This record gives sequence, C-alpha cells and structure tokens, in this order.
Amino acid sequence: MKFLAITLIVHRPDPVTGVLKSTQDRFREVLDNALLAEELGFDGFGVGERHERPFISSSPTVVLSHVAALTRRIRLFTAVTTLSLLDPVRAYEDYATLDHLSGGRLDLIIGKGNGSAQRDLFHVTPEDQWERNAESYEVFRQIWRHDKVTAATRFRPELKDAEVWPRPYQRPVRVWHGSATSKESVDLAARYGDPLFSANVTHPVEPYAELVRHYRERWEHYGHDPADIAVGAGSAGVYVARTSQEARETYRPIFESNLDFQRRTGLPVVFETLEDFVERSSALIGSPQQVIDKVHRYHEQFGHSVLHLQADASGLTDTRHRDSLERFQAQVAPVLRKEIPDPPFAWGPVLPAAPAEEEPARA
Repeated sequence: MKFLAITLIVHRPDPVTGVLKSTQDRFREVLDNALLAEELGFDGFGVGERHERPFISSSPTVVLSHVAALTRRIRLFTAVTTLSLLDPVRAYEDYATLDHLSGGRLDLIIGKGNGSAQRDLFHVTPEDQWERNAESYEVFRQIWRHDKVTAATRFRPELKDAEVWPRPYQRPVRVWHGSATSKESVDLAARYGDPLFSANVTHPVEPYAELVRHYRERWEHYGHDPADIAVGAGSAGVYVARTSQEARETYRPIFESNLDFQRRTGLPVVFETLEDFVERSSALIGSPQQVIDKVHRYHEQFGHSVLHLQADASGLTDTRHRDSLERFQAQVAPVLRKEIPDPPFAWGPVLPAAPAEEEPARA
C-alpha cells in the first residue's frame, strides 16, 4: 500500500485556538508539511484545487512546482484538478511544464469540482459540468499523447492540427479520477482504463463503496483486465496516539469546533458526536492498532491500494501533528504495506517504450 499526504489549503481560523494565519504563513506551512511528508517516508504529496472560500489552493501547479524544487523523491499529486473549469490546452501547458520541472514525479487526480461559487466564477452550470469535465479530459489526454491534435469541441475553440508545447516528460502522465457522488466520473475512469480515487471524507463508507463496485463493473464492461485496477481512498482526519483514550481526548475539541462550523455555515451534519465520527467515518483517530483495523475494514469495501491522509495539522499542535505522522509511519504504515498490495504499476515516472506518435490525433 502507498500513502499520500494531501492538503486543500484551507485558510480559516485554527479550530481550537481561533488564530488565523496570514496567507503567506499558510503557504509556508504547506511547504513545511511537504518537506515533512518526504522526510517521514510518504509516497506522495497532494495539493487540491479550489476557487472559493475558505481555500487558497487556486494554483496547484505553482505550489507543486515550489514543492518539486524543495524535494527529491516524493511524487506530486493534484487533488483534484478541476478540468470542468479549465481550458484543457492551458491546463496541459501548466502540467507538462510541472512534469519536466519535477523530473516526472507528477500524478494527476482530476474531477469536475464542486461548489456553486467556483462554478459561477467560471460560468459553468450544474447541467453542463459533467460534459465539460469529460470533454476537457479527452482533449487533455490527446494533447499529452500526440504531437498534433484535431478536436471538434463544444466548450472551447476547435483544434486543427494543433501543436502544444512543451511536449511532456512522462509518456503519458498517470491520471486518476476523483469520485465523490456520481457515476459519471466513475464511468469516465473505467472507459479509459484509468485508476479511481474515492473522495470518501464526508459520509460513511456505503455510498462510496457502491461507486467503487460500479467502477469495477464498468471496467470489465469496457474490456479491461481486472488485475490492472487501482483504487485510492481518502480519510476524513488523522490523529494516531498511543491509546484510543488519548486520541479521543485530544481530538474532541477539534471535532466540536468543526461541528459548530458546519452548523453555523449551513453545511450538512453527518456525524453528531465524536464517537460516531471515529466509528463510522473514514477518519483515522485512535491507537496504531485501531487505525490498522479501520483501514482494513475500508479495504474490504474498496480494495484500495493507495490511502491519503491530511497533510495539515487541522487543529493539532505542531508537535502533536508531527508525532501523529511519525507514529503512523513507524507503527501503522509498515503493517499495511506488508498486508495490502501496492497498485499494479511502478511508482515512478511513466516513460515511453517507443518514440511518441507523430500522427495527428482526433478527439
């Protein structure tokens, strides 16, 4: 099993202290957490993309380029690239550049994104966002693979023997499809034989497991080998302590503050108590053995081989945050790496076996 540390770069007051860091300090914290993730042996570091409050993650390529300059080994993930909002040509240019600057350490997780404010900002409607996501991905995919592309598009000017530069380092980049609520993303991933990443951080396991099962069914429907399936899954929070009592005592004020925030801002409340949150959500809060058991319970439903944890302290003190991640890597990760298989592909740059195609491609 592989492990990612991921941040959406939420910028709001600390849920326990109420202190709001400056924007610059928050970005500095993201960079420090990326360095910590590499130091502790995480396999990947991810940055989300959001274009609305309370996030400041509108430019993941910029942030990941800085992370690439500071690190040497860790793979870099987007979580997610909101292709329904982006011009696929411009998105390709940014990510192909990042691919080179990182030495081929880039993986993409794509998705339509959510939130009405960012849809309004980019003039995307709920009715057309799925079609925009699919079209953008298909064009993006063709540009990455072919030196010239012709595409009859609805949501951007058509392409005719278009050349887009720079040509990429990885041939091709690995693209995961983020899945939270809809079968459209799942079907798109299965159609192209791409891995799936379940954004299972809001509800109990059942609706996400249903989507993963649908993905596996559609994968076989499209004629792909079931042995090639790769699934990733998220976690709603993490605090690994020496004992379950210590974990809950420490995490309780964080949970209660987040619960209050949900109620004040009109967000749906799924878990009314910390005990319910620890038991039925994907949060990894408890002793090392409890966390191992929780991941295995989810693996029974998902069959996943990649797991993401929050990169941010999210209300923990810096010391407790580091202690938790160190304990995870020392006492949890080795067991899971041994007991749960890795994805069915090499964890490194995707390089071509033969020269890239020269023929024009049509989308």
